[in-house]
Amino acid sequence: MSNEIGLFYGSTTGMTEDIATRIGQIASEKYSVDLTPINIADLDNPNDIFLYNKLIIGTPTWNYGEHQDDWEIILPKLSETDLTGKTIALFGLGDQVGYPEYYVDAMGMIWEQFKSQGATFIGEWSVEGYEFTQSKALLDDKHFIGLVIDEDCQPELSDARIDEWLAGILPKLQA
Repeated sequence: MSNEIGLFYGSTTGMTEDIATRIGQIASEKYSVDLTPINIADLDNPNDIFLYNKLIIGTPTWNYGEHQDDWEIILPKLSETDLTGKTIALFGLGDQVGYPEYYVDAMGMIWEQFKSQGATFIGEWSVEGYEFTQSKALLDDKHFIGLVIDEDCQPELSDARIDEWLAGILPKLQA
């Protein structure tokens, strides 16, 4: 198993890929942590994600609370994997104006699956500053289970949010 941090994402339009790249850049430039974003569509074996014990995983939510296509294909193939000992920080992209009732649901669905398989999660994020009606990605009424990025409605806040989130999760992932 690798002691490095794996950074994996699924992306259709390139927006989640861009955020994963920015996470890698900010981690390198500000925190001297090397993170190489890997598109899950490029994996020969989806279980290669879990060659890492510490992970950052990103997903957008599509349509009416659905997984992005690559995650839709890969998640069933990972359903039997024991994730005990894996520490995961999630980030999700959504559109709070266009889909406020399904806001970042895909991140919540990945969290539910991986949690039931034994993974430990870090990186909760405040709901403050977002306007939505429902989300499967809520840890409680004040926190999402991971970083939430809204490039559709709040792109000017993304880099500051990434920086703040990395400041919280990187020490835990490097411990």
